[in-house]
Amino acid sequence: MSQIQSWLVTGAAGCIGSNFVRYWCDQYPDNKVVVLDSLTYAGDRNSLADLETNPGFQFVQGDITDHHLVESLLREHQLNGIVNFAAESHVDRSISGPGTFISTNIVGTQRLLEAARQVWLGDGFSGDHRFHQVSTDEVYGSLGDDDPAFTEDHSYQPSSPYAASKASADHLVRSYQHTYGLHTSISNCSNNYGPYQFPEKLIGLTICNLVRGKALPIYGTGKNIRDWLFVDDHCRGIDRVLRSGEPGCTYNIGGGTELTNIELVERLCDLADRLIGDSKELQLRFPDSLAAKGVPSRSLIEFVSDRPGHDWRYAIDISRIERDLGYQPATQIDAGLSLTMRWYFDNEAWWQSVMDGSYQQWIDTQYSTGD
Repeated sequence: MSQIQSWLVTGAAGCIGSNFVRYWCDQYPDNKVVVLDSLTYAGDRNSLADLETNPGFQFVQGDITDHHLVESLLREHQLNGIVNFAAESHVDRSISGPGTFISTNIVGTQRLLEAARQVWLGDGFSGDHRFHQVSTDEVYGSLGDDDPAFTEDHSYQPSSPYAASKASADHLVRSYQHTYGLHTSISNCSNNYGPYQFPEKLIGLTICNLVRGKALPIYGTGKNIRDWLFVDDHCRGIDRVLRSGEPGCTYNIGGGTELTNIELVERLCDLADRLIGDSKELQLRFPDSLAAKGVPSRSLIEFVSDRPGHDWRYAIDISRIERDLGYQPATQIDAGLSLTMRWYFDNEAWWQSVMDGSYQQWIDTQYSTGD
């Protein structure tokens, strides 16, 4: 079992990374955690505000493509673990502007790996080390309705520039293990949801639009299928991999809940109707929501043109991490959706600020020319 107690966590101002750092600081308060994040549109330092007074926590604003910065952080803070969450992750954006995804997800990962190799495999370093790559089920491609779920041995068949960039990063991680002997691991997760998720993803956007009485856009027929994983369960799975996983091994982390997109959105609509409909306080706070007016929220659903190359189904087989590391998702989908929706209700200032501020500014600067 690994005894690493000092970590560089990249991309931790995003949803999964911020929840992971919060989880890690709670579970292992004696550990050192240095966060490196460039604070692009989907990264918000406020997502880590409650950790600022933690003595083992430090935030550094910077880019993972900056090899010298990463190497200096590893040396200065004597860090012997890296957990790489840093990634451009929205498929639609990768279709409109793939260049950023290549830079961050491929070049950035290689720069991290090279800095780790220079420090951990160089002269004078002793002790265990681990580079962990947080990847996605999208690298495996798409499944049909009756196909078995993805195992770790499934061939890589990425369908979007985002998925291709993550697949490339996974191959780089494996190559540094095989060629240089760097201790690495990879986890491929299914669709995450939970607190602090940037509200362009399906669940966050749906909740924000529900309380504002805005349309709920659904691609195509809404029959595309995803496996949903509550972010706290994902954090526990990564913990098992870091503490007990074999170097050089890949582990799938899934939630065990497959839903079509339309089924998921309908559940969120019905949940909003119950929560807001039963609360005068919420009705006063969200007067534009249909639930506050006694109108079914499902009437907001609007089908839009499907996106290019839209994968039909993702499903994760978690047999390996169950068998080898004793992992099981603990949060049922209805409980997880309720926790998530209540978090958005209680943190309106957070999602309003990211939607009205850096979000729109990023769109204007990045996509005004279609790059």
